[in-house]
Amino acid sequence: MNILFIGGGNMAAAIIGGLIAKGWPAASLCAVDVLPAALEALRNRYGIRTSGDATTEAGHADCVVLAVKPQQLRTVAQSLAPVVDGRLVLSIAAGIRGADLARWLGGKARVVRAMPNTPALVGAGISGLHAMPGVSSEQRKNAESVLAAVGETFWVDDEQALDAVTAVSGSGPAYVFYFIESLEQAARELGLEAEAARRSALATFAGAVKLALASDADPATLRARVTSKGGTTERAIALLEESAVKAALIRAVRGAQQRSVELGDELGRDNAAPDNKN
Repeated sequence: MNILFIGGGNMAAAIIGGLIAKGWPAASLCAVDVLPAALEALRNRYGIRTSGDATTEAGHADCVVLAVKPQQLRTVAQSLAPVVDGRLVLSIAAGIRGADLARWLGGKARVVRAMPNTPALVGAGISGLHAMPGVSSEQRKNAESVLAAVGETFWVDDEQALDAVTAVSGSGPAYVFYFIESLEQAARELGLEAEAARRSALATFAGAVKLALASDADPATLRARVTSKGGTTERAIALLEESAVKAALIRAVRGAQQRSVELGDELGRDNAAPDNKN
């Protein structure tokens, strides 16, 4: 399968690197970007082909990965409409709904939407995917193989579920970093040196996630196992509950989901102003 990446930013580079690491031939991969420096970096690092002509390259690709900003997607898609009949088009641009993208592509492309997250940069991502009508079983497998190069994948039957995926796993790394930041700050305020505070916070999160992945118990049970009656953890959890931290986090995720819906509404309009920035 020949794959064309339109957009050569961090996520595209991560996927290209993941594919190469899994034995994908560099000759079957091509990238297009408006920034020559981005293309040079991809050529030098992965040995793939690069081009400045997206339309010509798309005409030779089996799969076109749209890895541009959501604000740029309409313009890019409309330029590809004459050459993507029947081809798999995989969009990793947040918010843009499949029906809008399919319309911009002329209605004959086979569209799959995906929502990866930034841990894909280190091969530890997770991506939700949704296939629009007309996508074949082989094209579903091909789309999944692209994202599987950088982590886990799962499919959702209802496209609206991608707004939840965006809010939970797409934005989720920021929530985790927020908690790490808070734990690290608390450690420093309690007298730990900066390096020790950082290592302690990071290792605690990494170790807790590793334990959760290895256990059949749910997070509530694992938390209870750490929380001895009358102990230090019980005091800390009580204060978190008193401050309604769990409820605040749930509200935050719901807010992110709602913003994803709003962005889909805003960016899907044909009269939405395109972003002409690089």
